Amino acid sequence: MWAFNVTNVHEKIKVLRQNADFALKQTIRTVVSIIPARDAQVLEFKAHPPKKGFSTKEGQARMLHDLASIELQAMELGIRTLSEFPEVPQEFKEELWKITLSESEHLEMCLTEIEALGFKWGDWPVNCGLWQSVSPEDSILDRVLIVHRYLEGSGLDAGDSLLKRLGGVDAVGVQKAVKIINTEEIGHVLFGTNWYINFCKAEKLDPTHDFAWRMDKLRAVLPRRINPINHDLRKQSGFTPEEIQYLENLRMSFLEKDSVWKKKNS
Repeated sequence: MWAFNVTNVHEKIKVLRQNADFALKQTIRTVVSIIPARDAQVLEFKAHPPKKGFSTKEGQARMLHDLASIELQAMELGIRTLSEFPEVPQEFKEELWKITLSESEHLEMCLTEIEALGFKWGDWPVNCGLWQSVSPEDSILDRVLIVHRYLEGSGLDAGDSLLKRLGGVDAVGVQKAVKIINTEEIGHVLFGTNWYINFCKAEKLDPTHDFAWRMDKLRAVLPRRINPINHDLRKQSGFTPEEIQYLENLRMSFLEKDSVWKKKNS
């Protein structure tokens, strides 16, 4: 499809914004399993070079580059969901399209700030871990949970941690960009929460029970996240106390596995 095959990141944004009619009215299911085209080197995360601290311009630009890669994948995942689930309500499609456009704005913001720091997109490798977390076999409930409640929800936690780390650094433009993105992501996650509840009700499922069951089912394909859970941001985006506790327990399990691995390899 158009946005997945375009290589240049700036052209991807342009093409996306020119295809609203197609995205909202397409009725043919298109299964997409390949990694979208990139004009940056794609490597597994463990093969990426070491990062410099936020006290350096390079460290700030590298962080924005990683964030840009996340926003790019989020933008593409929006298009992918619109393509793979043509049967969803039109209201869902219209709301998701707005979010997808918002992701493109976040991506553009990151690219602008990277260039302001004297670097450019492609100066570091990227990975496609978010894209690879979803599958053509997903149900709409799976997809909404993975993308909007887990991945974007984890982004809220990570964004809050980034802002704290940037607090003592002279990086006004970088701080502003990260703050705008993190604030607007609350609405993206809330979209996921609201539609997750709607789809659960349509299938006569209890959302709280389904959340734990579905997370257990999908856990093997989800990227591990160990940032502290921001309870306030999670509540603003619709998470219940039970769901937050589940995420706390999941984070602890990741940390415990890390600890065991370090002991075995020390």
